[in-house]
Amino acid sequence: MAQVLEFKLPDLGEGLTEAEIVRWLVEVGDVVAIDQPVVEVETAKAMVEVPCPYGGVVTARFGEEGTELPVGAPLLTVAVGAPEGSSGSGEDSGSDPESAGGSGNVLVGYGTGAPAARRRRIRPDRLDRSVTEAPVSGAPVVKAPVLEAPVVKALVADASVSEGPVPVVSPLVRRLARQHDIDLRRLAGSGPDGLILRADVDRAIRTAEETATATARAAQAPVQAQVPAAAPNGVAAAVDAERIPLRGVRGAVADKLSRSRTEIPDATCWVDADATELMAVRAAMNAATGPSAGPKVSVLALLARICTAALARFPELNSTVDTEAREIVRLSGVHLGFAAQTERGLVVPVVRDAHTRNAESIGAEIARLTELARTGKLSPAQLTGGTFTLNNYGVFGVDGSTPIINHPEAAMLGVGRIMPKPWVHQGELAVRQVVQLSLTFDHRVCDGGTAGGFLRYVADCVEQPAVLLRTL
Repeated sequence: MAQVLEFKLPDLGEGLTEAEIVRWLVEVGDVVAIDQPVVEVETAKAMVEVPCPYGGVVTARFGEEGTELPVGAPLLTVAVGAPEGSSGSGEDSGSDPESAGGSGNVLVGYGTGAPAARRRRIRPDRLDRSVTEAPVSGAPVVKAPVLEAPVVKALVADASVSEGPVPVVSPLVRRLARQHDIDLRRLAGSGPDGLILRADVDRAIRTAEETATATARAAQAPVQAQVPAAAPNGVAAAVDAERIPLRGVRGAVADKLSRSRTEIPDATCWVDADATELMAVRAAMNAATGPSAGPKVSVLALLARICTAALARFPELNSTVDTEAREIVRLSGVHLGFAAQTERGLVVPVVRDAHTRNAESIGAEIARLTELARTGKLSPAQLTGGTFTLNNYGVFGVDGSTPIINHPEAAMLGVGRIMPKPWVHQGELAVRQVVQLSLTFDHRVCDGGTAGGFLRYVADCVEQPAVLLRTL
């Protein structure tokens, strides 16, 4: 006899509270194995394939592709075969996760490692006790039903109120409908065999309230001349406009940037630097042959190594501010974030322990993380925990910018394009490879002298790479 188990959206880590369904990997009626990925979701940080801890037949899916679900909301239900040796009546003893169809594997805050709940056959006269409040979705959930479909149909047919049979078995649902004057006969139940659930009644209540509000507003609105109404942004309402929801990666970026501008009193300083010698050193490194030759080193990797050397001299910029404790927290290690533009938007992968790596190691890690970013396979852990960010907007053909700090960090270094410009070199006018460097910093962690010292050191290393030899 089958047991229907509900699989809810687990906590995917890093404090994420919701995810958007990108693509279902299974259909209703498909047979799934334990830990088989069943849906691909997009969080505010990454694309994740979610495995189901149960093995059986998919009986229902919750949410279409593009739907945003909160953590804890139902994802799907799976009909799992009863454990061998269980009797068809009375109470079955608890079993381990494997015998109940669960994997025992754990995502963050979720798992089937605890003993399975004891099942019992639901007597028709006690059916209401099998319905409980779902803590997140608000819809009643039947606990591990062991009833065959014909039995459910019979119970639903027998359920009645004074006005005739209605497909409802929960008195809670009936009471809620009566309190809000909802005619249950007009509702199409979303439960098994058309069973009306609390979610159906809640939906009908919201619809009725929205309709009543719209009607009241229409009745109170004064008659106005037919002039195009102004939208919130000042554009006439008659002009066609596309509304794009701020969710997923774009929504997370919007929230973080807004928080940065709201909380951090930032300031920016910048300087032009002659990068001719840096480019020559890079060319020499990449042209080397023989046993000592390594992989190609990018300009970004060299700049990242310069940043770690600068942060060792100016640790104030490798810190964060604890607003509640009113303390500046200086961090011992450098986890270097770098901005990467992808089809899904801007992401900031993090090179862990960048202060312990040389330019070659940093370059290899940047290349690895960039490839994961382009394919949407970065994990949330690879996108969080940065202590300082390097933003190379020169790849877009831009000379300068004032970066917004990646909250809760204290600074970000921006790098413009490197291009030939007239420059005074050794007392003579010459054409040199010039780059603009800009540093946005949290004025709470340091004053302008410290920020200027950091930026000047970075510029000196760009102009004279031999300066780095002092710290190697």
